[in-house]
Amino acid sequence: MKRKYMNPYLAGVLLGMVLLSAMFFSGRGLGASGGLKYAVVAAVEAVDHEHAMESSYYRKYFENGENPLKNWLALEVLGMFLGGFISGALSGRLKFKIEKSPNITNGKRLFFAFLGGLFFVYGAQLARGCTSGAALSGMAVLSVAGFMTMIGIFGSAYIFAWFFRKLWI
Repeated sequence: MKRKYMNPYLAGVLLGMVLLSAMFFSGRGLGASGGLKYAVVAAVEAVDHEHAMESSYYRKYFENGENPLKNWLALEVLGMFLGGFISGALSGRLKFKIEKSPNITNGKRLFFAFLGGLFFVYGAQLARGCTSGAALSGMAVLSVAGFMTMIGIFGSAYIFAWFFRKLWI
């Protein structure tokens, strides 16, 4: 039996309410790409404390006894994982499944998904934000950069979809 997804208009309104709540309660918008950076910084410190404290880049994340995993972005990403897990469990879609075209192998699908994710994270670091932080939160405060980011994301997706359509159909 195929499970129905949430109404996209309702989901959009709920996402807007989450963004508004985040801005009201924390004074910051949404953003996910920085959460990975804080996790990497914490991992480097856990593996080699001396190196992290000697490096000017890593050391700044531990000033005044701070823990990078207690940063807003790290907690937000953790909340996204937990929320996604709960949502999948409640909707009966919590299972391992590789969605792909019948014309490609699982390995090829996973390779291109990994490659796409790698490019997206790299681009988010270059742009100083992802769709959540740079685009949605930026547009919410009427930032020109937010609108340009969204145009860039959807524009490039539209262009590259033609080249990679064989992976999906």
